[in-house]
Amino acid sequence: MDSRLRHMLETSARLLKLLSLLQVRRDWTGPELADRLSVDVRTIRRDVDKLRNLGYPVTSLPGATGGYQLGAGAELPPLLLDDDEAVAVAVGLRTAANGTVAGIEETSVRALTKLEQILPSRLRRRVQALQAHTTALHNEGPTVDPETLTIIAAACRDHQQLRFSYAPLQGEPAKRLVEPQGLVHTGRRWYLVAWDVSKEDWRTFRVDRIPAEPTPAARFTPREPPAESLGEFVSRQVSSNVYTYQAVLTIHAPLQAVAERTSPMSASLEPIDHGSCLMRTGADALDRIAFHLLFLGFEFDVHEPPELRDHLHSIIGRLQNAVRVQG
Repeated sequence: MDSRLRHMLETSARLLKLLSLLQVRRDWTGPELADRLSVDVRTIRRDVDKLRNLGYPVTSLPGATGGYQLGAGAELPPLLLDDDEAVAVAVGLRTAANGTVAGIEETSVRALTKLEQILPSRLRRRVQALQAHTTALHNEGPTVDPETLTIIAAACRDHQQLRFSYAPLQGEPAKRLVEPQGLVHTGRRWYLVAWDVSKEDWRTFRVDRIPAEPTPAARFTPREPPAESLGEFVSRQVSSNVYTYQAVLTIHAPLQAVAERTSPMSASLEPIDHGSCLMRTGADALDRIAFHLLFLGFEFDVHEPPELRDHLHSIIGRLQNAVRVQG
């Protein structure tokens, strides 16, 4: 191969890798990009100029090492997706068309139509096969405003406080000032995990109960998250902490087996060993917890609350009376 042609191909390949890196992270320093692409910083500067000449709005960041950021332009630049990413986006758009974000259904279908037009045939067949053999149940729960989700996500990213009015399940709406940590989607609900400034504690907020768009406020220094996994934190909060009775039990079955018979909304699970797990659950009536445990189908030990043990004894007595053979 001619050396000049080889150089052009290498440069084009490097530009595509550079553009891909700029699309997956908010900003990069020059040395970081040079290290990832195995070139020097001067080459990165030249490549950035080439991207700008092609219409990509790459902005320079101030600082000793310098930096680069792919900004918003007048037109959307083409995205670079590998095969798995393209399929994931197509499936995600199809799911969003039946999802919990208000007003996004039609937009998702339009975007999916455009994407399928440019997919290679091998990928189009994968996506169409999945769609042809998948049926989505219509969501009957509350939906959230996509703009609200966008504002919250940006505040989490930029470490910016949020002000909003929150409508609890009971009581009047109240003004809240929070330091947002992250969003959790359970499949039916969207939750915001945030540090409540006035309560001086971590709180979980249902996004559909934020009636108006949150207002960004001052920046804050990020705190240590309330748990290693925000999903596990939300599961623990919504499955027990909001209820009158909060139960802690050992279930004598593998965690995976118990998880198949529960949901993150009804119980929080932690492994103990290969044959047992710790369950946290809750309800406003002891009967509900008792029936949940009985129909679970596994042996269990009650640690908390003591009222649950007494209630289970009462149920056992009634059942024994019901099946006792009369003389």
